Amino acid sequence: MQSVNRQSAVEAHTNMEFSIRSANLEDAASIAGLLRALGFARMQAEQPDETRQKVRAQLERCLADDSHAVLVAESAAGDILGYAAVHWLPYLIHAGPEGYVSELFIDEACRGQGIGSALLDEVTTLARQRGCARLSLLNMRGRESYLRGFYKQHGWEERPDAANFVLLL
Repeated sequence: MQSVNRQSAVEAHTNMEFSIRSANLEDAASIAGLLRALGFARMQAEQPDETRQKVRAQLERCLADDSHAVLVAESAAGDILGYAAVHWLPYLIHAGPEGYVSELFIDEACRGQGIGSALLDEVTTLARQRGCARLSLLNMRGRESYLRGFYKQHGWEERPDAANFVLLL
């Protein structure tokens, strides 16, 4: 995937320039730092090097084949401002695969500047190129993105008749 430069009206106003590109293993430390800064309890309980190693191992799995895509938003200075991970899932009941956006996180200081929108747009473009029938994601109702209606503003619909279940292993 080629690096895609994005400059929306919001970015032009804030002078924030960034590009969207495929992640590589060298991004693991930056992604781990971003995740730790978000304050996830599990990550706060471990040492930073442990977080970096876990992120790198997961990133390696994602980069091993084309059933996943991890995109990063990179500033002109080379800083990772946010990232998105999407997984291409075959469904027998749909006309094409489903893209599941498992993660879309933006550095807190960079939110509201079009970075999340650009990442989401690039995921949508990739899904269309792959012939996906739909994209899906899980957004916790207490997260800022849900409270702001971020996904609804981008045309996503909340499914009121669906329940989300997890089995912790």
